[in-house]
Amino acid sequence: MPTPPRAWLPPATDVWLGCGMLVALIVLTTLVPPGAPYRDARVLDVALVGVSAVCLIWRQVRPLTVIFATSAMLVLSSAIGFPPSFMQWPAWISLFTCYSLLGLRPRTLAALAAGSAVGGYILLDRSTAGPQELVWVTACFLAATVGGDTARTRRTAAEAALRRAAIEARERALDAERIVAQERRLLAGELHDALGHAVNVMVMQAGVARRVFDDNPQFAREALGHIETVGRGALDELDHMLQILHPVSDGADVLLADSATPDLTDLTDLAGQVRAAGRELELELNLGDIEVSARGARTLHRVVQEAVTNALRHTSSGPIRVGLSQEGTDVRLEIINDQRGHAAPATGRGLINMRERVLLEGGRFQAGPVDDSFRVLAVIPARADLP
Repeated sequence: MPTPPRAWLPPATDVWLGCGMLVALIVLTTLVPPGAPYRDARVLDVALVGVSAVCLIWRQVRPLTVIFATSAMLVLSSAIGFPPSFMQWPAWISLFTCYSLLGLRPRTLAALAAGSAVGGYILLDRSTAGPQELVWVTACFLAATVGGDTARTRRTAAEAALRRAAIEARERALDAERIVAQERRLLAGELHDALGHAVNVMVMQAGVARRVFDDNPQFAREALGHIETVGRGALDELDHMLQILHPVSDGADVLLADSATPDLTDLTDLAGQVRAAGRELELELNLGDIEVSARGARTLHRVVQEAVTNALRHTSSGPIRVGLSQEGTDVRLEIINDQRGHAAPATGRGLINMRERVLLEGGRFQAGPVDDSFRVLAVIPARADLP
């Protein structure tokens, strides 16, 4: 494969290592006499030491090339009669680097290169290698290979930990995004149900007031009063939503199920608003027998509110019947709208909101035409012990 651009550039640490090793080996070679049976340092010897040290600059960029080069320098210095005392260090550092960076096969090649260098040193060196020298060479070989492998293992473990941390951070970010999206969807549903119902009722009541303004000004004034009441209630709902989005204090706990949100006792007021708009709303409630959580009560209220809003929007006459009862461990809510002569409402945001609310409570939801009426049926578990 082609070499990536600038892949040959070494890191700064290796440049400093190679330069420092170059200076140290040249100084030691020129100032420390080798003694018999070796000859004194010459220009060629200094050049071999310098090349071997400079090779370390690319030890991480081209580790196999460097180990072969430093091993060759070591064998060549033994062949010309120069002592390996200083020449061996670049080779051991190169072997350590190969074991710390490369896989199994390249490490095997590096070990063969280092072993060949040791063999060439034993065969060509002017001094006979005794037990002390062999023990030293073996210790250096083990230190380079075992130390490099340990460094590789630690680096691999650290990289794996970083990858796990990155994956966990990404998963936490995705979870946070999902939570935010779900909260936004819930808040959008709350605004749609509350404000949509209020606006529809206000429009209908305003229409009634306009039609009877000349003939029945008293009724028109009552309708305007209902519009004011409904509008103030809608503003309260909007303020409550804004408190959830932007709490007044950092420690404020503003929940959807608190006292500012509607419950089943508010259905009577809802019926009054609808009747003031000129539609008949029949309530069949057994509130004393119903045991349901505050969240479940809010869900049922929103379902009634949205179903009634749809009835007002899509039909102009006919009764709307709301029945609420508890059947065993379930609470059953049924809203029936007489829609003779009108088309069934299309599936829209309102029906989707109702379905999602009921499913979140672990219940079941149905909506569709039944005979000449449109029925909305919601059944949720009765769980009075939950908040």
